[in-house]
Amino acid sequence: MSTEPASGGETQPRIEVTENAADQALSLLSEEGLDDDVAGLRLFVQQGGCAGLSYGMRFDDAPEEDDTIYTHHGLQIFVDPASLKYIEGSVLDFESGLQAEGFHVENPNVVSECGCGESFRT
Repeated sequence: MSTEPASGGETQPRIEVTENAADQALSLLSEEGLDDDVAGLRLFVQQGGCAGLSYGMRFDDAPEEDDTIYTHHGLQIFVDPASLKYIEGSVLDFESGLQAEGFHVENPNVVSECGCGESFRT
């Protein structure tokens, strides 16, 4: 298990989380009755969608042994090694607007996205 500092330190985080996204996720963690000292948000990449890859998110009780853990604004993010190579350098945000509300990944590794924005290619 590898842990990246939220800020400062020798290693810069490879995944950022906005304060708004962290607040929303921590609120949802609480609603689920999960302990935010141990539990966290798992961010992963899976095969799917018309562009080939899509993001997935879920709450996990604890990290897996080979996860990299990022902590931002009190929220732990768990990322498995296979997903990390696709989302390194990304920013997780929470957006709300007239069209939709939800978490959004701003990924600098994306070279194309499908028309609906649900999948991507690196």
